[in-house]
Amino acid sequence: MKRSLTFTVLILGFGLTFLMTTTMASEAFEKTPSGSIEIKELPAGRLLESKSEGDYFEGSNQLFRPLFSYIQKNGISMTTPVEVQIAPGKMYFWVAEDQKEKATNGNDRVTVVDVPKRKVASIGSRGSYSKSNYDQAKSKLLEWVESNDSIILAGEPYAVYWSGPFTPWFLKSFEVHVLVSSD
Repeated sequence: MKRSLTFTVLILGFGLTFLMTTTMASEAFEKTPSGSIEIKELPAGRLLESKSEGDYFEGSNQLFRPLFSYIQKNGISMTTPVEVQIAPGKMYFWVAEDQKEKATNGNDRVTVVDVPKRKVASIGSRGSYSKSNYDQAKSKLLEWVESNDSIILAGEPYAVYWSGPFTPWFLKSFEVHVLVSSD
């Protein structure tokens, strides 16, 4: 009986975690399916930016906390995905269209940035948000871009994280993007 109750609690816990991390935030744009590579256009939007001098993988919590505090203080809903520049480390939260008026002024740790539409090459992947997973996806994406003569690199690769911090690693999804232009 005790074992069955423990199992039920674990299943419910994982189920609720999955449900909460996949339905709580609105999405700024469509995901690239895991294992796929595509060219897509990202919408223009308002992003919140935090910066560090070091590498993202060495201090991601230092980037996340100021952004999370800013959206809490200003009553802004969480939106996915989170964009990450690796070196120097920068993290960006998207602001939903109906929340833009709440994000007009930054502070000493958060900058408000308006970005235009962007055309990117994107690879979808699953797994933990580790440097090795990022590097592996980035290599596949750059190899694909370089094999397509009609696509021209127009920026540096960056990570796009879709899942919340409490999502188990095997359920996390992410992308690597790079700005591109076409002939």
